[in-house]
Amino acid sequence: MSSDLKKTRADELAGTPTSGGVAAFLAEVKARPPVAASRRGRLIFAMDATLSRQATWDLACTLQAEMFEEAGAVGGLDVQLVYYRGLDECRASPWIAEPRKLGAMMARIDCRGGRTQIGRVLGHAGREAVEGQVGALVFVGDAMEETLDELCAQAGPLALHGVPVFLFQEGTDPHAERAFREIARLTKGAWCRFDAGASAQLRALLRAAASYAAGGRSALTALAGSSPGARALIAAMQDAR
Repeated sequence: MSSDLKKTRADELAGTPTSGGVAAFLAEVKARPPVAASRRGRLIFAMDATLSRQATWDLACTLQAEMFEEAGAVGGLDVQLVYYRGLDECRASPWIAEPRKLGAMMARIDCRGGRTQIGRVLGHAGREAVEGQVGALVFVGDAMEETLDELCAQAGPLALHGVPVFLFQEGTDPHAERAFREIARLTKGAWCRFDAGASAQLRALLRAAASYAAGGRSALTALAGSSPGARALIAAMQDAR
């Protein structure tokens, strides 16, 4: 991994187990037959961790286990957490196969003041796509304080490697929306808006993105009959063309 993106050490992010609900889910997964590594999807889960994002970060901590649950139905999922905060901090975790471990990592991280570093997230994801197949990049944020042309250049390698970027925007910032829509268009991904504190909206979108990362378009289409998030993602992908 490039030194441009500091990699989070596992010992820095070790934490306590998450809620009993996650423990119950882990017990259920443990009882299932193991999934072959070649069938597992890989999802980069990126979040803005600047100071204004604490409430949404805390919400994502409670929802992340459901991404694994949804993906489990179509082959399983490995997730890499990427986040930025402060003036020059942008970190990536190792690939994680357990929701308990991801939840513990996220619980140890607090949001700090700073500017957006979306370009570094896109650049890192592009390098990961060169090293191994990545099913999708999910980004959750509410602002964009960078140059759009530079972001589009960073998104180019993702487009070339067939990695869609799903950008879930909280709020109505027009500069962020323009940038997010363009990144989605370039990568054949999707832009979707969700309301502040809307756990049901974000939950549905994250589950749909995980399903796509694990099983592709066919898995997302199969989910659409029961999931408003899957339907929203499919519609947004069509709009981004």
